[in-house]
Amino acid sequence: MKDVAAAAGVSLGTVSNVLNRPERVSPKTRARVQAAMTALGFVRNESARQLRAGHSRVLAYVMLDGRNPFFTDVAAGMEDAAAEDDLSLFVCNSANLVEREAAYLSRLEQQRVQGVLITPVDPASPALAELVRRGTPVVVVDRTRPGDAHCSVAVDDVRGGEIAVRHLLDQGHERIAFVGGPLTLGQVRDRREGALRALASAGLSPDRLVDLATPQLTVEDGSTAGQRLAGLPSATRPTAAFCANDLLALGLLRSCAALRITVPDDLAIVGYDDIDFAAAATVPLTSVRQPRHRLGRTAAELLIQETSDPAHVHQQVTYTPELVVRASTLRTK
Repeated sequence: MKDVAAAAGVSLGTVSNVLNRPERVSPKTRARVQAAMTALGFVRNESARQLRAGHSRVLAYVMLDGRNPFFTDVAAGMEDAAAEDDLSLFVCNSANLVEREAAYLSRLEQQRVQGVLITPVDPASPALAELVRRGTPVVVVDRTRPGDAHCSVAVDDVRGGEIAVRHLLDQGHERIAFVGGPLTLGQVRDRREGALRALASAGLSPDRLVDLATPQLTVEDGSTAGQRLAGLPSATRPTAAFCANDLLALGLLRSCAALRITVPDDLAIVGYDDIDFAAAATVPLTSVRQPRHRLGRTAAELLIQETSDPAHVHQQVTYTPELVVRASTLRTK
């Protein structure tokens, strides 16, 4: 910085202002200092600035599953909000592993990130409260958490499951498979609960929902579930399936094609999330749409507000999902 000041013919304080408070420097002087920086190859020492400030200008998002485009769309919303505030966004993938999530949280705290956005494996994890207690703000994304120590942004997944199965009932289906798991994931539990509520509202017993549990929420798991579904006795085989996410639904659709099961005439399929691949599938998928980009953007805006406004009050924001009907549930005969 001293070399830059000498080359530009200004004080060290002026160089500091150009870097940190450029509005205090006239455009002409600012241009001269920036030209000196370019000529000298000056690169700001962010680590030193971070040490003085006590935190970095970085937000971090610990996503649950990097293979699922839903979470990358959420991250895109966060990145847009961060960029508008001249912040960077680090993205970490816990892969639904408690140990990996804990390791990331520890590293991010050591790096003094400005705040953490997280879709947690376990929303009730005490590690999140500890992070806040030690001074790192946390916003929970796509889940809610007991208490009011954090902001959270989520979608009403019970409502989502309910509208998905109600649509299938309206199409005349009375025996429906629920493809999803593990039930340790709150999103899966809530979507299944919504499915059961729709059956109850229609006067049907819970056993009309046939559980096809999966170890994960991947295309491969959906394809395997399709093979299991095809192996059920024809008299009791479901005529429709509600999948806990679109990746499962795409896998189920792929399996149906291989087994010559016609969608939707032999099996109607509803997914969840409405990722871009849902509309582009061989048979376009009916899906429960979540406002993915808005979910991420709102979460990041709340975190930025918390880190900059001493009067910030925690908020729990819940969005309502909507059903997008496509060919996978509309019978042709």
